[in-house]
Amino acid sequence: MKKLFSAILLVAAFCVVNPAKSQVKFGVKGGLNVTNMSFSSSVIDNSNQSGFFIGPSVKFTIPIVGLGIEASALYDQRDSKLDSKTVTQKNVNIPINLRYNIGLGSLLGVYFATGPQFGFSLGDKSFDIRNIQNAQATAAQYKLKDSQFSINVGAGVTLLKHLEIGAAYNIACGKTGDVSYLDAAGKIVSSLPGATTRTNAWQVSAAYYF
Repeated sequence: MKKLFSAILLVAAFCVVNPAKSQVKFGVKGGLNVTNMSFSSSVIDNSNQSGFFIGPSVKFTIPIVGLGIEASALYDQRDSKLDSKTVTQKNVNIPINLRYNIGLGSLLGVYFATGPQFGFSLGDKSFDIRNIQNAQATAAQYKLKDSQFSINVGAGVTLLKHLEIGAAYNIACGKTGDVSYLDAAGKIVSSLPGATTRTNAWQVSAAYYF
């Protein structure tokens, strides 16, 4: 991880110090994701999430060596079912990827990308997701963390120097939420042992750079 951050910083420093030797392009990026929400406990039934993301993007490229950086600010919305209830999660995700580009001619190229992603939750962060029939608790609550950290690994193709089609796998680092029992008054009476979530996602994207 330290080597990845160091490489991103070195490429960024080169682009700042030598702007004449680097290429900067602005664009817009969007796509679809399918998220595998895995619980560390089996107390909650869940299904894969589906959703979309869209937002502005910028990339810096060193033409001779093919290295570059891509950074985006993406609005991300995902729907999932937890114990038969649909939960909508809204985030602002900021991926910062180190890229290696290989030109296959004037109109076609391929790229490989990896880097960290920082996510920040928007809107509702707590969801009542099930009824529990016992004397101590009547419901369970799923609560998202305010922020998340993950790693992207992906590849794609560049067409006509402006259009990019890519696929990536987003790997969560640490938990993204917790499940707790609530009493009849809605107060947390206990946390479910080991009932934390980790969300990894497959993403398919399209981007256009001007």
